[in-house]
Amino acid sequence: MSDISDAALAYEGVKRIGWADRSMPVLRQIRERFAIERPLEGFRVAACMHVTTETAGLIRTLQAGGASVALCASNPLSTQDDVAAALVEEYGAEVFARAGTDREGYYAHIHRALETGPDLVLDDGCDLVNTLHIDRPDLIGTVRAGCEQTTTGVIRLHQMAREGALRFPVVAVNDTDTKHMFDNRYGTGQSTLDGIVRATNTLLAGKTIVIAGFGYCGRGLAERARGLGARVVVTEIDPVKALDAALQGFAVEPMARAAELGEVFITVTGNRDVIRGEHLAVMKDGAILANSGHFDVEIDVRALADLAVEVHESVRPQADEYVLADGRRLVLLAEGRLVNLAAAEGHPAAVMDMSFADQALTCAWLATGHAGLAPAVHDVPKEIDTEVARLKLASMSIGIDALTEDQEDYLHSWRIGS
Repeated sequence: MSDISDAALAYEGVKRIGWADRSMPVLRQIRERFAIERPLEGFRVAACMHVTTETAGLIRTLQAGGASVALCASNPLSTQDDVAAALVEEYGAEVFARAGTDREGYYAHIHRALETGPDLVLDDGCDLVNTLHIDRPDLIGTVRAGCEQTTTGVIRLHQMAREGALRFPVVAVNDTDTKHMFDNRYGTGQSTLDGIVRATNTLLAGKTIVIAGFGYCGRGLAERARGLGARVVVTEIDPVKALDAALQGFAVEPMARAAELGEVFITVTGNRDVIRGEHLAVMKDGAILANSGHFDVEIDVRALADLAVEVHESVRPQADEYVLADGRRLVLLAEGRLVNLAAAEGHPAAVMDMSFADQALTCAWLATGHAGLAPAVHDVPKEIDTEVARLKLASMSIGIDALTEDQEDYLHSWRIGS
């Protein structure tokens, strides 16, 4: 039996799900195909994901393919209660998610989803898979395979595989080009700044924005922040990524120096304690702290609390002000959790269209003969990535060239010289 906040919100949820669906033409096409082919007939799916309008599109697609779906939230601050209600009341999914639930409730919902006995698991950050292996190994027997859609989750899965702890195959959907190149770069880039502006109403033009991490997410953020007129400083631990940032014209500094310069700080590294007490101690009055990495560990919130002599909670929605002994004020957004989902609505639906198309097609691929893979982290087949890109281009009325026969021969021959 589902656990949601208010079933009466279903009508509003249906309307918002329909609005998002307009911007997800690839997933709609796959849903129509699934309704005919039924590749997931009889499969039980447990998903730990952000309960948003875009996720609802994926859940409905899996259902069209014949699956029964149980959904729990991968972040309590991102749960949209009206969407959860619509999925239960109108679309027949099991949902265990309430906006703002505490840590105990969060993990109780993960357990409830796992207790449905899934054949496939879909994860966003590896908490579902982690809980399954550590707390509920008794339920692993039914699981044939899984998918992971975040960088943080893939890192954790690779570590599990190296230690021989991973007991079923998991496909790194995050690592497909149509996911990380677009979702991370364009989705995170736009939605993170959207969340910061909604939470603070600050003008980004002329501000010095420090971005910790220059992976796909960091690149997207840096590009968009510069486009809005901000001065961008990048911090990195990877020499190659730092060089890339520098050659793109961004200032590159260690965090110890960047902490003195920045007015807005955004962490997107996938690691913990990126902004620590020694950094907080030298920041300017009014500095804004935001995280867009998956877990709430990138900004040391405990160190911030220890430095503060006073905390003003909710000075604006999703903004808490910490007053230090010398009178400086530091503003923490979304409790250090994902600012783009807690203070805004996450990625635009047009971006999630590709990410969830990758998920849906990968689930079908696993269900139709590939769930017998070795217990390891696997790549999405290239043909799935290519198909999603092809469908997206077609939905945008964009055509591309095809190789001629001579060009094909040339690319596949070593005998032809200059």
